[in-house]
Amino acid sequence: MNREELISKWLDNNLNPQELEAFKKLEDNDDLVKLNTSVQAFKAEDFNTSAELENVLSKIKSTKKQTTHWIKPLMRVAAILAVCFGLYYYTTTLDTTITTEFAQKTTIELPDASSVSLNAKSLLAFNKKDWKEEREVELNGEAFFKVAKGSKFHVITKSGTVTVYGTQFNVKQRDNYFEVICYEGLVGVTYNSHETKLNPGDRFLIIDGKLIAKEKENRTTPSWLNNESQFESLPFKEVIAEFERQYNVTFDVTNVDTNQLFTGGFPHDSLDIAIKNITLPLQLTHSKTNNTITLKRE
Repeated sequence: MNREELISKWLDNNLNPQELEAFKKLEDNDDLVKLNTSVQAFKAEDFNTSAELENVLSKIKSTKKQTTHWIKPLMRVAAILAVCFGLYYYTTTLDTTITTEFAQKTTIELPDASSVSLNAKSLLAFNKKDWKEEREVELNGEAFFKVAKGSKFHVITKSGTVTVYGTQFNVKQRDNYFEVICYEGLVGVTYNSHETKLNPGDRFLIIDGKLIAKEKENRTTPSWLNNESQFESLPFKEVIAEFERQYNVTFDVTNVDTNQLFTGGFPHDSLDIAIKNITLPLQLTHSKTNNTITLKRE
C-alpha cells in the first residue's frame, strides 16, 4: 500500500493492525499526528438536525403569536378609522334633503342664513359642503325663498332654473305646472334655454308646456304661508291637486270638467269650509266616503 492510501485510511480510522504499524514507520508520522490533533480542536459540535428543526419552528410560532398580538388591535384601529372616514366623507358630501308630507309645511334655514318655507308634499335638497362655492338647491314642489345677499343663488327644478340676487320669491313646480313669482329684488327664470327676468310682482307661469300670461301679483307673500290657497283663472285640476296635498284626500272628478277655470281659494284648517269654497262657485255637489270626495254637477 502506498503512502497516500495509508494516510487516507488513517484519517478515516480504517487501518488494520498491520497497516497501523506501517503508518507509524512513516518519516512524517509525528507531524501527521500533531496536525490531526490540531484540526480536531476546530471540529464543530455535534448537530442534531431534528432538535434544531423543532427549535426553529418553536421560535417561528412564538414570533407569529407576538406579531398577531399587536396586528389584531392595529387592524381593529384601522377598521374603525376607515369607518369614521367613510362616515365623514358620506355625511359631508351627501345632500341635505328635507321633505314635507300631506298637510305639512316647514321652514328651513340655509347655511348662509337664507330661509325657505316648504309647502305640503315638497322636497328641497342642498349640499352644505359646497355651499360657499355655489349656492344651489333642488326643488320638487313649492317653496317660498328669502335669499340673503351674496353670490348667485340657483333653484333647480325639473321644469327650469331660477337665478336670484338677494330677493324674495316663490317657486312652484308640479306635474305640468311651473310658476315663479317675484316679491322682492330681481329673479331670472331659465326655461327651455331662454331666461326671463322678473321684477317685484311679475309672474312666470307654464301650464302643460304653454306660457300663460298673468297680471301682476299684489300680495307681498304667497297665500299658502297664511294657511290658505288662492287661485286666479287657473284650471280646476290645479285646485283639486293642491286640495289633495293640503288635506290628504282623493277626489273623484269623473263627471267634472277639470279644465274649466277657477278663481277663488280655500283654507287649510277646515275641510268642510274648504270643500264648500271650491264647489259652490262651480255649482258642484259633493259626497265623502272614507278618504274619497266625489264631485258632481248639480
